[in-house]
This record gives sequence, structure tokens and C-alpha cells, in this order.
Amino acid sequence: MKALRHDALAKAVQLSLVLATPGLAAAQDAEPGTSARQLDIVTVTGSRIRRAEVETQVPVQTITREDIERTGLSSLGDVIQEITGAGSGFNRTRNASGNDGFPADGGGTGAGATTVNLRHLGTKRTLVLVDGMRWVNESSASGVGAAVDLNTIPLAVVERIEVLEDGASSLYGSDAIAGVVNVITRRKFDGAQLSLNYGQYTAGDGRDAGVDIAWGGANERASWFLGASVQDQRGVKSSDRDRTREPVYGTGVELGSSRTPGGRFVFTDPRNGETYDLTSNAGLGNPVYVPGQPGCPAPRSDGFHCFDFATDAFNYAPYNLVITPNRRAGLFGQVRIDLSENASWYAKALLNRRESTNQAAPEPIDLGPGSGTDYASNVVIPANHPFNPFGIQLDASNIQTIRRRPVEGGPRVFEQNVDTAYLGTGVEGAFDVGERRWSWDANVAYSINRAKQDNFGSYNIRNIVTALGDPSICAATPGCTPLDIFGFGTITQEMLAYISPTFRDRSENRLGVFSANVTGDLFDMPDGPLSFATGYEFRRYEGSYDPDPATVRGEYNGVPSLPTAGAYNVNELYVEFNVPLLGPAHGGTKLDFNVAGRYSRYSTFGSEFVPKYGLRWQIADELVLRTTFAEGFRAPTIGELYGLGTRFDANIVDPCLGANWAANAANCTVLGVPAGVNQFDPQIGVETGGNTALQPEHSRSFSAGFVWTPSILENTAFAQRVDLEATFYRHTIEGAIAAPDPQTQLDLCVATLDPQYCSGITRNASTRQIETFDNRLANFNVIKTDGWDVDLTWALPETSVGTFRVLWQNTIVGRYEAEGADGSRQPLEVGRLVSDPVTRSIPQWTSNAILEWRRGPWNASWTARHIGELVESCGDATGLPACQDTPVVGQNRLGATTFHDVQVGYKADWLRGLQLTAGVNNVFGKDPPVCLSCNLNSFDGSTYDIPGGGFWYLRADLRF
Repeated sequence: MKALRHDALAKAVQLSLVLATPGLAAAQDAEPGTSARQLDIVTVTGSRIRRAEVETQVPVQTITREDIERTGLSSLGDVIQEITGAGSGFNRTRNASGNDGFPADGGGTGAGATTVNLRHLGTKRTLVLVDGMRWVNESSASGVGAAVDLNTIPLAVVERIEVLEDGASSLYGSDAIAGVVNVITRRKFDGAQLSLNYGQYTAGDGRDAGVDIAWGGANERASWFLGASVQDQRGVKSSDRDRTREPVYGTGVELGSSRTPGGRFVFTDPRNGETYDLTSNAGLGNPVYVPGQPGCPAPRSDGFHCFDFATDAFNYAPYNLVITPNRRAGLFGQVRIDLSENASWYAKALLNRRESTNQAAPEPIDLGPGSGTDYASNVVIPANHPFNPFGIQLDASNIQTIRRRPVEGGPRVFEQNVDTAYLGTGVEGAFDVGERRWSWDANVAYSINRAKQDNFGSYNIRNIVTALGDPSICAATPGCTPLDIFGFGTITQEMLAYISPTFRDRSENRLGVFSANVTGDLFDMPDGPLSFATGYEFRRYEGSYDPDPATVRGEYNGVPSLPTAGAYNVNELYVEFNVPLLGPAHGGTKLDFNVAGRYSRYSTFGSEFVPKYGLRWQIADELVLRTTFAEGFRAPTIGELYGLGTRFDANIVDPCLGANWAANAANCTVLGVPAGVNQFDPQIGVETGGNTALQPEHSRSFSAGFVWTPSILENTAFAQRVDLEATFYRHTIEGAIAAPDPQTQLDLCVATLDPQYCSGITRNASTRQIETFDNRLANFNVIKTDGWDVDLTWALPETSVGTFRVLWQNTIVGRYEAEGADGSRQPLEVGRLVSDPVTRSIPQWTSNAILEWRRGPWNASWTARHIGELVESCGDATGLPACQDTPVVGQNRLGATTFHDVQVGYKADWLRGLQLTAGVNNVFGKDPPVCLSCNLNSFDGSTYDIPGGGFWYLRADLRF
């Protein structure tokens, strides 16, 4: 494996020396023909010191407004997710609600949100700033989120995005382990602009339309900007794509659900001791049952037949969504007023509304032992129930499982309304200390993200049990109508009215911040001034999740959850120094040493101190070497600390059931599982929850690299300018907060019988299926990752047909390892895709290559987005033709994939300028590779474009 990693790196570096990669680092922003060495005093993400010398000290990518518009995307999150250093995150393909349940961190599913995951270390380990200030975390209406929803920031108000791909806890505090995304808003704007955009997929669906309005100006003392944005992204149904019409593409209903519209009834008849596994015959409303016939698999002559998964399984896929509808409206404004020559005041405000929808297949009803709730596990269907066809009482003594998919009630629909409000103000200025100029600022901001989710098509299990119970009790209960689950199409609207209310969940996150900073030069040293920055920050976090009262009472038929509420305060001090060790007098060489430290005091667990050290060595005007080492931490979130208890359904293969038993016979026997017991369903309910004893995660980050602008290539026949940047990175996290991977935990339990793995897993006494699976958060993981970023920009000389520029950006992941406290390896690694409870993948090599052309009013670009191959476990598809058994038996290879985007634009001199743009993303209609283990839709939407064609768009920008 090591040789393979080095080979991939060598190939990428060799290619980068011939072609060109995006010069997106802050040091690369100069126009062709200008010098990056002539820099003014600047503020850079990754340093608090405002000096040009620190600008290339850390690896910072800058995504300009031009870069954003080239993508043809309408969401800030979608833009950031396309950079090569970003891993799997929620986006518009994440049709999550009702399928994933509630993750262990208490953050909910983030339905409708778009998040960023740098270095594949998780969205919670990437800090998001707006104009250098922390942004409020999302609230998904299913938990207290721990990451920022980038859909709360309208793309129209963004001037540029700075991405620091290095640990930065010493400067910014918790959450910056993997890096920092700093969104810089539009501040100076003269006049007005109207922007219209429209696009859709070549299949004729997924329409995305929007309008942006910007207005700004300035006078001698003030400047202002106001922006408004409305964006409407329509959904794409799974039934409208060939790839997504089956649970797993190419398997029909073989991997469908055993929860069927006609019902599945597994019970023991006390009259003859026979155990039956029956389902209703198709086309029948109320099938007739003839008692006394032999049990399955013998054929029957009544209205039932023995359940056969291959022919009776339910195809739930067409009810899902490939793209979720997402409507956003935002209003942003800021004003700056000079109070004097050396001080100014600013204020900014934002209001943003997101309306999104998720949809899932009709919610199944499970009854009998181990069904997930006390009501369902202890159901009693008396023999005299008007719709009980079996003539016996069905209860916990003889039911193994009863499952019914009430398609009469339609799909589950989850509608979210998410409101974000932000208000910030502050003063900033400068003063002189002798002949030295110092800068200072003081800021206060308050923001809130509040979510409401209405759930239609789910069921009240208490009412279901009442409607299936004693008819006299149902008759005495207001609204109760006896329920018929025994057959096809048997549930009436009157029955649905009693068992299917609307469930309403609410959650919110609040963030209050005060900060004060000062920076300047302390004194002169032989090779330059000693620069420093220092500051103080106070933060107050508050979060709550309030599920529907019926859910709290345990009456929700779906995935249960309990309320969460908590708050904590943080006080922090930081200091940073930039020390010149060598100056221009030493043959043009300049060497700077940067050191920073941050002390944090949390009301929840105590204090932390993290340092950072960096060296920047400018060997010559054209070559800079740099290296950094930093310690970092991530504090436990409100959901991780105070989540009372939730559940998600994980796809788990039980090593003691079915054909797997033989390989584990001895230990499975000890666990009470005999041979010949098949697994009813791969979806197993996993109980999760928070832990108030959690401690912070701790990290170590190292980077080393160079920025080279070879003067020998400047203004030559070969190039006008070439910029090459390469960075090696390494991150190590200890005490990472996580719950054990459920499959790994179960496998270790069966393999070792060790109580540390088995104590939370119990089996039903009669069915031997797993009944409870406890999977709580703890500080036990160790995560290690390293890799390379290699970027080039190649500006070609001007020709008679126009000017060309080639940009190419690469990330090569050398290692990713996650280990439990016992040393057990977790399944996610380089070149692998895993999907429990969310899909995550780490391609070894990702690359973005861009060819730009300009001539007069015309411009065009061609972008190639490359994703390296991946391998996944075939899981339930093992043994089926869809599983390639490559590279080994039981695994499936997702081949390397490249998507191509094209764009052309024309600028007319009308008013202050009219820019017309047309483009197609995925111009060749490349389908993503088939994923057998992905939760939905047979592809990984966090990594690939959706199947079924490309996306074309038009945009018009009018300045006046």
C-alpha cells in the first residue's frame, strides 16, 4: 500500500510539472505579469498579524468571485465541497430524514443542510468563519447541530472564500483541527447589480432558478452594501432515474424490504405448535386464512403464502429523492462609518430562510418482541378483533414479528423551515506607538439558527396498538377505529386519521461572541521588526432540541428521540509573535519564526492551552519554504454532552445468523444462537446518546511545503507566469469523540465474547435476533491522516486568438486510519467507501483541472473534476451479480471517475456592463459508479454528481 501511495504522489508531481494547477492560495492572487513580492499590509486567514510577510506562511486557498461563478453552482456549500481537500458532507443529495435516524452526537441528520468536511476529519472539526467571526451552527429540527449549514449564507453576498487547510486552534480556538473556512462578504460595491440564473438537468428536471440584487456605495465618511437573494432548487425523484429505481441498482427487489404492503406475519399457532412465515396473496384485500395447514415452506391453499424475500420484498426506492427541494431567501447588509481619521464603526445584519423537503418510503409498522418501543413489543391482537384472520390471540408469547408497509398513507414527508438571524457590530482603528502603527478592533455579534420540521406520513404506535387491541376499548376511545393490517389496501382514511398525526419537531442554536484584538510591531530587531497580535474572546453557546410531545411520550412509531438542552461559556486569550531571524541583508534570504498560543477556559470541562509554531524561509524572491506544527483541540458539543438518548437504524450483517453461523459456530452457540436462524432484517436499531463526562479531543498537526514562482519562466515564449505550490500535511487526533462502528462492535463481540463489546448487545429469547444495541459516545478513537496538496497555475503568453491560463489542483491522501481504544481498526481508510450511518469515502487522489480562455469581451473555461477509485464492501449484495468481487471476494470497486464542465461568457458594454454566461456541468452525462452499500439511490451523492445526465445553466449579470 505504501508503494502505491508513493507512486500516485510521484505521478501527480510529475504531471504538475508539465501541466498547471489552480493557484488558489492567497499568495497566487496577483494578475499575470504582476509581482507577488510587492505586497501591502494584509489580514490573512491563519494569522492575526497584519503583515505581508505572514501571507505565505500557511497554506491558504482563496476562492475568488470569479472562481465561484465559473462553477455554475448556486450554493456556497456546493462550491466548497468541490475543492480537492474536502471530504464527504451533507448536501442537496442527502435525503436523510427518517432513514438515518439520529446520530450519536445528538446533532440530528442535518436534513436540507450543506456542510464542509476538510481533510476527511468530519464536519465538526472544520471551523467556519464569516469575516473572521464564528458563524452559528445549524439546527436540523432533529438535534442540536455541531456544524455550520453553509446554506445559511447566501452565495450572492460572498466576495471570496479563504480556506486554511491546517490546524489553527491556537488562533481560533475549538473546532479548527482540520482547518478553517473564512467567508469574506462583499464590502465595497459601487452602484447596483441584478443577477438572474436558471438551470436544470438534461433529463428536464431539477430546475434551479434564482435572482440576486446588490446595491452599494460610498462617500467621504461611509460605505454601505445591501444584498438580497432568492434561490429555488426543485427536487429530483428517485423514480425518474434508471439508476435509482431499485434499492440497489441491478438487484431488483432482492435487497428490498421485508416490510411489505401485504404484511408479513411470523407467529406460532398454539393449536398445532406450527410456526408460520406468511404474507398475503397479491390482489386480495382481506385474505382468508385456513388453520391447520402445515407451516412454511409448504404451499398453502388459502389467501396467504409462505414469505419469499426474492419475490415478496418491497421496492422502497421509487419513493425517495435524488435531489431534495431547497428554497432559500436571504437579506444581508453592512455599513461602515469613519468616526475619525483613525477609527471607524461598522454594523452588519443577515436574515436567511431555508425551506427544504425530504421524502422517504411509507413508514413501516413493526410489531412483536424487539420492535423498538414498549407499545409495539407488547402488542395484543385478540382473537375477536374484527380484522384478525388467524382466529387466535397474537401477542408477545407467539409473535416473532409482524410487519406491514401501509402504502395507503403515502410516503413520509419531512418539511423543514430554518431561519437564521445575525447581527454584528464593532469598532476598529489604528494608533501610533512612536513611529510604529498598531491596529485594533472590538466586536460583538449574536446569531440564532432556528428550525421547525413537520413530519407527515408517520404513525402513532400507541394508537396503532389501541386500534389493534380489544374492540371494546377502541370503541370507548375517542377517534379510534379498528385497524386492518392483514392484506393489501385494507387501511382506510378513517383508520389513517386516528393513527397518523402530524409530528412537529423544533430545535435551535444560539451563539453570542465578543472579541477584542490588537496587532502591531513591538520593536526593531537586527533583521526586522518583532510583530505581535493578542486578543480576548468570549463565547456563549445555547442549544435545544424539542421533539413532538408524542415522541417524548414514546408514541412515535419511527426512530425515537428525547429532548436535548444545554449551554456553556468560553473565555479565551491568545497571543502571536512573528520573529525575524534573517533579513534582506543576508543575500536576499529572509527567515521568520512564528509562534502563537491560546488559553481557553470552558464552563463544561475546564481549561486548555494549545501552541503553534511556524517557519517561513524566503530563500530567494521566487522561492518560499514553510513549515508549521500545531496542537489543537475540539470541545464536546451540546449534543455530545447532553443528548439524552436517540436511535438510528444501521445496516448490520449478523455473524451468528444465516450462512455466517458456520464460521462462528462455537461463539454463536455460547451467545445462545443455534444454527439455521436467518436474519429478519439487516436494519438493526442502535441506541445512542450523549455523555457529560466527555473530554476535549486533542490533535497534532504538521505541514511543510513551498511556494515557487520560477523567474526563468516569467514573460517567456513558454509562459507569462508559473506558480507551483506543494504542501505535505499530517493530522493526528487522540481521544476522538465517537461511538464504535456498530458492525465492528458486533464482529468483535462474536469473535472475542469480550464484555466490553457484548455488554450492550442483547438478543430476543425466542427469535435470537438482536433486540437492543447500545452504542454510546466516548473519548476512545485515534485518527491519523496525511497527504499532499500540489497546485500549479500556468499563465500562457498572449496570442492572436486570446490569452490562456491552466489551473490544476491535486490532493493525494497518503493515509487515513481510525482506531478504537483497543486498537481495533475502524472501516474507513484511504480508497474505501463506508456507509453506516452516513456515506463517507476517501479517494486517494482528487483533482480539479481548469483551462481558461479570454479574448476581448469573450471568455470560456473547461473544467475536469477527477475522483480516484474506491472500494466498498458488497454487504447484503455479496453473492449477487451486482457485486464485482473485485479486488477480492465480497468487495465492489467504484472506478475512477472524471466529470467535465464547460462554460462560455460574453460581456457587453451596456449600462455599467452586462455579463451573459452559459454552461453545462457534467457535459458528457457521466454517471457515477454504482454503490452497493450506500443508504439510498445506489450512489454516493457526497462525492459524485447525480446519475442521469448533465446540468445546463444560464446567467445574466447587469451592473448599473
